[in-house]
Amino acid sequence: MNLAKQKMVGWSLGFGCGLLALIGLVAVNRVHGAAPEKPEAAASSGAVVTIAGMPPVVDAKNLYSEVAAGKISAALRGDPERIYVPNLRSNDVYVVDPNAMKVVDRYKVGISPQHIVPSWDLRTLWVTNNAEGRNDGSLTPIDPRTGKPGKAIPVDDPYNMYYSPDGKSAIVVAEARKRLDFRDPTTMAMQFSVDTPGCPGINHADFAIDGKFVIFTCEFSGSLVKIDLVNRKVLGYLQLTMPSTRFKETKAPRTEPGKVWEPGETELCTVEKGMPQDIRSSPDGKRFFVADMHADGVHIVDGESFKKVGFIATGIGAHGLYPSRDGKSLYVANRGSHKIHGPKLGNGGVTVIDFATEKVVQRWAVPGGGSPDMGNVSADGKWLWLAARYDDVIYRFDTATGAVSQIKVGAEPHGLTVWPQPGRYSLGHTGNLR
Repeated sequence: MNLAKQKMVGWSLGFGCGLLALIGLVAVNRVHGAAPEKPEAAASSGAVVTIAGMPPVVDAKNLYSEVAAGKISAALRGDPERIYVPNLRSNDVYVVDPNAMKVVDRYKVGISPQHIVPSWDLRTLWVTNNAEGRNDGSLTPIDPRTGKPGKAIPVDDPYNMYYSPDGKSAIVVAEARKRLDFRDPTTMAMQFSVDTPGCPGINHADFAIDGKFVIFTCEFSGSLVKIDLVNRKVLGYLQLTMPSTRFKETKAPRTEPGKVWEPGETELCTVEKGMPQDIRSSPDGKRFFVADMHADGVHIVDGESFKKVGFIATGIGAHGLYPSRDGKSLYVANRGSHKIHGPKLGNGGVTVIDFATEKVVQRWAVPGGGSPDMGNVSADGKWLWLAARYDDVIYRFDTATGAVSQIKVGAEPHGLTVWPQPGRYSLGHTGNLR
């Protein structure tokens, strides 16, 4: 988001680092569809009892089991391999051939394109044009078979978009409105809304393993909101406590290709609240990892109790989160700045967390500096593709070595998506498939 919008919706508790957790109440949705497995049968088989209409959980210990390399849906096998890049300031999408490593197409879309979101049925890629500071937002459909855009649909403030686990609703994240708009997934006609008044800067999300609730990050209040998807109500808010220290924002040191990335010196944390960004579930669905640009790391939250249970320092401006194809690792994109509009060639890099131990196991530098932001993992798991938010390029990280290649794109690339991806259905964002 831009600074003007942050000032408009932000608020301050004034307690500094180490804020106390808050819990509150408000209102969410009833989901329709086929009946889930009977509880007694599920208990005996160890299966997860899901909400009605949601596809079954194949492996209760790994909700990422169906997005492993090689599990591309037969319906997607004719889709060309492409990287779709929304450029926020140039109002266009660049299409990159990942094998040729070059831009092969580009076209104008709506105003302020933020993310490219695969639909629940995997047959449309939606560009969320939220028209920051205006009232003429839209969603532009892209046909992944051809890579070409269709006619945009007017939609109010679509900063991001997710899908209900049963596929009945597209969930438009109307960030400036502090609201979630549940819409028809094809026509985008409004179904109903859920207000989140205590969540300024409502932003990124991930869902419970059984589909019963979703947790969204609140960028401008340093908190989270948990929403009951069965009864259409807000269950509560959680204020994220800050660490005592964080990394000092500096220019990137001279780093040779293949060298380990060093986030740099630490300093006392004096900010009043965090700035949570992306959020992803642990493989067993019990914990949620929350990237925080002000805390320079990942908060760990127990999903059921909705309490913070840990923190992992990763790097300056922790932002995007992407599970590896085998579900064993979590890639953290650290943007290299605590600012919404940071400098070029900052001290950004990628941190790799082991899900099982919740420890940092690798750090990958961007030689010369950079700003890793949003993206996803290639279908075979060999590459991590990320937009460089402040540097007008995209990165391809080798997930075996951390080596980086770059491709020049438009002005301020943001939530790029990799296509096709393995999985049965999409929960939205830049490809949160299951």
